[in-house]
Amino acid sequence: MATAVLGQDERPLVAEASLDFLVVEMVDLMHRSPTDTEMDKEAAYFKLENLGYQLGMAMVERITKDRPRFLDNLDVVKFICKDFWIALFKKQIDNLKTNHRGVYVLTDNNFRWFSRMSGDGAGAEISRQAFAHLAFPCGLIRGALGNLGVTTVVIGEVSTIPQCTFQIKIAKP
Repeated sequence: MATAVLGQDERPLVAEASLDFLVVEMVDLMHRSPTDTEMDKEAAYFKLENLGYQLGMAMVERITKDRPRFLDNLDVVKFICKDFWIALFKKQIDNLKTNHRGVYVLTDNNFRWFSRMSGDGAGAEISRQAFAHLAFPCGLIRGALGNLGVTTVVIGEVSTIPQCTFQIKIAKP
């Protein structure tokens, strides 16, 4: 059985499919409301992002427990692209770009939580529906970076399914 989260002795804690379905249902539940105002959508986004933040903080604690401290922000972001993403999705981020002024763009060409996604309408409508599913992973990234001492703003973008990008802006101290 493949796993999404590994424990200290590398035994499976959560099956990948279970985690995938949990995330899909969590997003659906947060966005299901009697009224469909922008304020409700925004509140759902922040709830999902906060859940991801808390999980990201806890996960990075486990993953880095035996590692030496990181030297700079680029090393921390590289850790997110490699080790943290592998722990979550069994693959590395496909592309990392930076402007060397505190902005990093991470691209996942085949984001696993979008791989089973289907929707009604044209590509723009599907991308809009997929955007709701980016709050949780944005929180995961922000929480992981926060636990490593890097204060950030993380913005997710979807142009075509299953590709997505995460823009990380590091706050100035």
